[in-house]
Amino acid sequence: MQINAANLAILYKAFNAAFQGGFAGVSPSWDKIATQVPSSTATEDYSWLGEWPSLREWVGDRQIKELSASNYSIKNKKFESTVGIKRDKVEDDTFNIYGPMFTQMGQAAASHPDQLVFALLAAGFTNTCYDGQYFFDVDHPVGSGFVSNMQAGSGNPWFLLDTSRALKPVIWQKRKDYKFVAMTKDDDESVFMRDEFRYGVDARGNVGYGFWQMAFGSKATLDAASFNTNYAAMMAQTSDQGRPLGIKPTLLVVGPSNRAAALEVVKAERDAVGATNINRDAVEVFVTPWLA
Repeated sequence: MQINAANLAILYKAFNAAFQGGFAGVSPSWDKIATQVPSSTATEDYSWLGEWPSLREWVGDRQIKELSASNYSIKNKKFESTVGIKRDKVEDDTFNIYGPMFTQMGQAAASHPDQLVFALLAAGFTNTCYDGQYFFDVDHPVGSGFVSNMQAGSGNPWFLLDTSRALKPVIWQKRKDYKFVAMTKDDDESVFMRDEFRYGVDARGNVGYGFWQMAFGSKATLDAASFNTNYAAMMAQTSDQGRPLGIKPTLLVVGPSNRAAALEVVKAERDAVGATNINRDAVEVFVTPWLA
């Protein structure tokens, strides 16, 4: 292949098509547990998470809620993946072998939010949220007391979530979408110094936590007893003033090791002793490899 601007443009178009094909071929699952929030600056402020929106009877003057009750923000990060192809490979027409690699790059970009979102969920036992406590903790301050949204244990974690609200338990903050880029000009440093064309993808964004009240994390054995305990605890959530929050779990999120147990707890018609399974279809089950 003769190296000139026209042929390099054709090559870029082919590689970009492979990338876009791989990107489009992925059905991401991050939106099952996360809300996408657009970002327009380096860091977004979520101090308003300190107040759970609710209504009261209007008696006397309005009661103004102060939205700076917490000091929680999400700082955007930069992500990239880059490959180099020697100029000789393109001149010798061996570039066709790279098509699958760019398809895979597109698939990796499309599934990258999944990787971030589910990793953050799993790390909720040791990462803090808006109230300064771990996202899954035993002593979230509520009113004059403390509330737990975790169950201790030694097994692989599983999670009960209420994903019915406008803000889901996890936030996917997107600053800049995934973009395929190239360095192929003769005066590009990599071409001039190393005789190498470079292709890559980059993006900006980050993940963070929403309301901890909408999530319950457990490392105990997943069975009917633990499921019922955690389900009831979530529905009993109240505001600082003692008003019910109306939380109702909708999704049971597990990794592959808890798949069979999850299906047995909420999908089987009968329990282990043959009685009617009262938890059947109480929530949707979602099994993700990102919790392996």
